[in-house]
Amino acid sequence: MLLPCLHKDLIEAGCDEAGRGCLAGAVYAASVILPADYQNDLLNDSKKLTEHQRYALREVVERDALAWAVGIVLPEEIDKINILNASFLAMHRAIDQLVVRPQHLLIDGNRFKSYSNVPHTTVVKGDGKYLSIAAASILAKTYRDDYMNRLHEEYPVYDWKDNKGYPTKVHREAIRLHGITPYHRKSFNLLGDSQLSFDF
Repeated sequence: MLLPCLHKDLIEAGCDEAGRGCLAGAVYAASVILPADYQNDLLNDSKKLTEHQRYALREVVERDALAWAVGIVLPEEIDKINILNASFLAMHRAIDQLVVRPQHLLIDGNRFKSYSNVPHTTVVKGDGKYLSIAAASILAKTYRDDYMNRLHEEYPVYDWKDNKGYPTKVHREAIRLHGITPYHRKSFNLLGDSQLSFDF
């Protein structure tokens, strides 16, 4: 069972991102503040849930949270500052929008760039350990999926409705055949094999 928080006496926000390993699309992050005594046995790492479960839980999280927000960093920004910094920036943008000021941040992963003067704790696989991070992972994942589904309608050949921008065989083959879109991350290894050059 996931823990509600690390510090019960502090207003704590859980943060997670989605889309870091994708070849196309923005990276999304979410920040969620849950009540300190919150319990929900269904909340878990978004990767362990079905799509239906994620969307159902998104409604629950948005209803139950004291505050929640989503931050976005676009592909052209990712290319300028790299994906790690973009992930941090997306989290910062999510925290910026919280209507409740957190006193502590719980970050999924092992690295983070400090936000203002708010103390933080990084937790490897935190989305499977803390409810607030799991909640953030669900929001980040579902809002990013919505975004990639919209992009799919614009560029259906890349199969983004199914791969969400990740480097699947179908996605990479479409890049070989059709080139790239304005949504592709040009700083990434889009073709997946070093012997092929790609003219951007």
